[in-house]
Amino acid sequence: MNKLNFIDQETIKVINQKKIIQLLYRNKQMTKQDISKALKLSIPTVISNVKELIEQGFLDEAGVAESTGGRKPTIIRFIADSRYSFGVCIAKDKVRIILSNLNFDIIEERFFDLPSKLDNFKELILRIRKEVDYIISAHNITTQKILGIGFSLPGTVNEKKLLLENAPNLKVKNICFKEFQDDFEFPIFVENEANASAYAEAFINFNNIINSLVFISITEGIGTGIIIGDNLYKGYNKRAGEFGHMTILKDGDQCNCGKKGCWELYASQKSLVNKYKKAFGDDKNDLDYFLRLAEDNDKAKEILDEYLEYLAEGIKNIILMLDPRNIIIGGEISYYKTLIEKDLKSKVFEENNFYDEEECKISFSELQGNASILGATLLPMEKLFFFSEKVI
Repeated sequence: MNKLNFIDQETIKVINQKKIIQLLYRNKQMTKQDISKALKLSIPTVISNVKELIEQGFLDEAGVAESTGGRKPTIIRFIADSRYSFGVCIAKDKVRIILSNLNFDIIEERFFDLPSKLDNFKELILRIRKEVDYIISAHNITTQKILGIGFSLPGTVNEKKLLLENAPNLKVKNICFKEFQDDFEFPIFVENEANASAYAEAFINFNNIINSLVFISITEGIGTGIIIGDNLYKGYNKRAGEFGHMTILKDGDQCNCGKKGCWELYASQKSLVNKYKKAFGDDKNDLDYFLRLAEDNDKAKEILDEYLEYLAEGIKNIILMLDPRNIIIGGEISYYKTLIEKDLKSKVFEENNFYDEEECKISFSELQGNASILGATLLPMEKLFFFSEKVI
């Protein structure tokens, strides 16, 4: 009985400390009295837990607040640089690595080109390890302060097994990241890039949209992260959200997944750039260059309009299937919100009997091209530090 009571008390203490850290992450600094009121915890409970968190380096005392009478209350401050996390985003043509603190400030980032053919994934991991070691050395950070390294991956991911099951755009299958754990001195985490983006958008921005959210990640392909009732929905086989491979055009173009007419063949960033290249006989892979053409070139406008038709068609299907309150569009294309937002919404919400713009809000990611990789840095923080796992 005493042992059970001890375990319960320890669990309660851990929960209370996580609540305090979360609260101070949001508010940056507060008095103990304010913490007590916000979390409905007793002053002695707050004092004892804050003391431990100060000893662990997460918090410190930052002077005193004004008082209308009596002893001035001590201000408790959140220390963003008390811990760090690495994020790695593996895309079709490049790898990006960042070091983030607990405020999601990017302390350092490194890039390198991905080989056109991944014959040996271990070599890729060793190259990532080399860049990680460089960052650690450059910033003189001890590994004890690093919570872990999160990988944002394109394709089907089983985060429990640390397994990249299938990544058609990388042309790899069944890559087990458990085999690479010994290459790092801190834990490895993996997640699908769209799910990582949804995590980041919901947690980092904390904009009260997490109860019903679909994040559409538009890159070389299209992925979606689904949040329902504050939980990431992954499905029975952890394959939910592969809307990039829903058929949008019967007997359409051949997809590398084996099917024909997949949505991402017509609405991904890659498809848009390829259409421009073909139409203008230009080898540039520059989305910005082509989208700027669409501002005053009729042919470019036609290409963009057709692209938005396909993008809208997929979004309409998602709305009918999931009935989300919020849809967030991310990826590089989110930088061009002012150019495409009005026409896209017009195509999605054209007259129908099922939904309107008041019922489903479409917005563009405030994190833009950083959503996926910041989501990767969040993975070690989420599982080890911030809040309990919420996956259904």
